[in-house]
Amino acid sequence: MFNKNIKLVIAGLIIAYAIYQFVEGNIGNGIALILLSLVFIFLYFRNEFILLAFLRMRKQDLEGTQKWLNKIKNPGAALIKKQQGYFNYLHGIIYSQKNLTQAEKYFKKALQFGLTMDYDVAMAKLSLAGIAMQKRRKREATQLLQEAKKLDKNNMLTEQIKMMQQQMKKI
Repeated sequence: MFNKNIKLVIAGLIIAYAIYQFVEGNIGNGIALILLSLVFIFLYFRNEFILLAFLRMRKQDLEGTQKWLNKIKNPGAALIKKQQGYFNYLHGIIYSQKNLTQAEKYFKKALQFGLTMDYDVAMAKLSLAGIAMQKRRKREATQLLQEAKKLDKNNMLTEQIKMMQQQMKKI
């Protein structure tokens, strides 16, 4: 909705007005304004459209996810580095159903920008391994599978990794 820097400026102005309210003796107003500024600070680190896109993704609604992601016009200006990673990660998941070449591009960008959770990195590498396997790049797929296996600490992707390793033997 707003440029990431505008969110910080708005939060700073609200905090400044909250301090003014404290000085004037309106403690309740000051506290309320501080809490309001925390919303803008939160939205600086967690973009509202990416949050809504993740909610749609959770419901397996890829079209809804795409709709929310399309509302971010300039990801470089509106998102911090990690959010750009998740922006590309979500696009990679969406395009993995339609266009593997496009999905591969988005997953590589997501890994380049960085993802916060190890599970997400493992999932991106697992998806890249599947794409590499379909394009007959066995060495790259094997390397990506090994990296995904190392990152999967909670063993949530073990079944998918084993299934891909079985498919890899057939190539």
